[in-house]
Amino acid sequence: MERHVGGALREPGGGLGVVGVLAHLACVALCSSLPGMGVKRSLQCGGTLLGLLANISTVLSTATNYWIRFPTGHSGLWQDCTQGTCSNTPCQSTLAVTGACMVLGAAFSIVGLVMALRILYQEGNSHGRTTSAVFFLCGLLLLIALTGYTLKNAWKNDVFFSWSYFSGWLAVPFYILAGFCFLLADMILQSTDAISGFPVCL
Repeated sequence: MERHVGGALREPGGGLGVVGVLAHLACVALCSSLPGMGVKRSLQCGGTLLGLLANISTVLSTATNYWIRFPTGHSGLWQDCTQGTCSNTPCQSTLAVTGACMVLGAAFSIVGLVMALRILYQEGNSHGRTTSAVFFLCGLLLLIALTGYTLKNAWKNDVFFSWSYFSGWLAVPFYILAGFCFLLADMILQSTDAISGFPVCL
């Protein structure tokens, strides 16, 4: 997916279809083994899946060198590639902050996924708010990283934002939605504890 600064989005190769299929298969594999799929469990399952997809997008974005394209090559957080030859990107404060936030976001996302899986497979686990906070933190870190990178490069002529950059932006709403899923599931858990015996599957 590429976009010129101020231009339109393009989606080469139909990659979103593949992501959609993989997301569906992951959801089936993850959720089919869970007992008692009420509203609470569905939210927890959906939050875990969203966190997984966000983590994959974050790792791809951080590790690849297609954040921007220009007439002679492309560039990422770590390397500049010109006419088929890649070299380390010169040290710049904006890139350093962006790279650090992306790496921290990926690391916290792994922590969030582990916590989410523990909630899914340990009935009665009450760490939903903590898991939600971790995913919100991941989204905030990526938002800081991507906003700084955008402000640094948006004014440049003949520069196209490329798929690694958009992969990072794709992860931001996934993290936020994952956080809300676990937050709502925790609220449902607390409400059912308060009104135990209410005849609704939650």
